[in-house]
Amino acid sequence: MKRRSKRYKELKEKIENKAYPIDEALKLTKENSNTKFDASVEVHVNLGIDSGKGDQQVRGTLTFPHPIGKKIRIACFVGEAKEKEVKEAGADLVGGESLIAEIKKTEKTDFDVAVAESSMMRNLAQLGKILGTKGLMPNPKNETVSDNPAKIVKELKSGKISFKADPSGVLHQMIGKVSLDDKKLKENFEALMEAFRKAKPEKLKGEYIKSITICSTMGPGIKVKK
Repeated sequence: MKRRSKRYKELKEKIENKAYPIDEALKLTKENSNTKFDASVEVHVNLGIDSGKGDQQVRGTLTFPHPIGKKIRIACFVGEAKEKEVKEAGADLVGGESLIAEIKKTEKTDFDVAVAESSMMRNLAQLGKILGTKGLMPNPKNETVSDNPAKIVKELKSGKISFKADPSGVLHQMIGKVSLDDKKLKENFEALMEAFRKAKPEKLKGEYIKSITICSTMGPGIKVKK
């Protein structure tokens, strides 16, 4: 079992064992964040799904109303004709066959998201084991494959995110930094929950959202009213 620091235990004692309205939960989250850096505010949603069933997968995309303060590094797999426009859109790593060959040789994936031009997907298949195991393989389902990759890169750089429930049926997502004002954090939280609810599997029976917890980096979890 993970041992908690004295500081963490002291902060935890300030929180009651109940679900708070989101305004109070955000206030407590900020009050209980005393790290020396600008901590992230994270939301963790426990879902009543069986993630082992194909018809109960929960995934989607979302563009937050306010920047969440997370910088992402994007690799873009495109033909030579589109290299310039994706670079101008903000892609950090750009290339086609040569980039694929380099990653295949080194297995180095120093990027957070991979975007691909549709015509490149056949060639990317050879990186399946490298990118797939790290969740980096471009996929039409999370809108990272397109005939207009520059548009996708711009959206991602503007704060568009993809979400997917983990194997235990929990969704994890950062909604901003502690320094972001409460109103904007709340609006990001509400946008996230709306996206989660829209992603509810059609065939799911029973309770969908079982619990919601919010916390700052290294801070204690605070239950939020559903």
